[in-house]
Amino acid sequence: MVEVRNQTAERVDEAGIVAAVERVLRDGRAEGAEVAVLLVDEAEMTRLNAAHRGRNTVTDVLAFPIDEDDDLPAGLPRMLGDVVVCPAQAARQAAESAVEPGHELATLVVHGTLHLLGHDHETDDGAMLRRQDALRADVDDVRWSPA
Repeated sequence: MVEVRNQTAERVDEAGIVAAVERVLRDGRAEGAEVAVLLVDEAEMTRLNAAHRGRNTVTDVLAFPIDEDDDLPAGLPRMLGDVVVCPAQAARQAAESAVEPGHELATLVVHGTLHLLGHDHETDDGAMLRRQDALRADVDDVRWSPA
């Protein structure tokens, strides 16, 4: 199950976010896992980044894994964790990269979900980013009109 909580004024196609997460979960053989995607403003993302990474600046996406690889009782769904995205930062990055904001938002959702599945681009010699690119080619842009 994928839950989207939009805590911003942005109008975002939540079904598109759910579809992107579900595509990554299928690829990672984690169908049925529980994931929450939170859309937050710049102030909240800066607060989270400072509290959890020691960086007092806005960032685009953060992932907070929960269950990881813990053994679970039969029938209990895996709670992978939360992906937190800052649409305002995504819009800036989209403009800098000359892509549509919905393209960037979908990329960040894929990226964060891969982190929940245990991938780490800082230590894997590019494997995660290659997987991200392959999955991203199979995920539609998220319909979104930045505020």
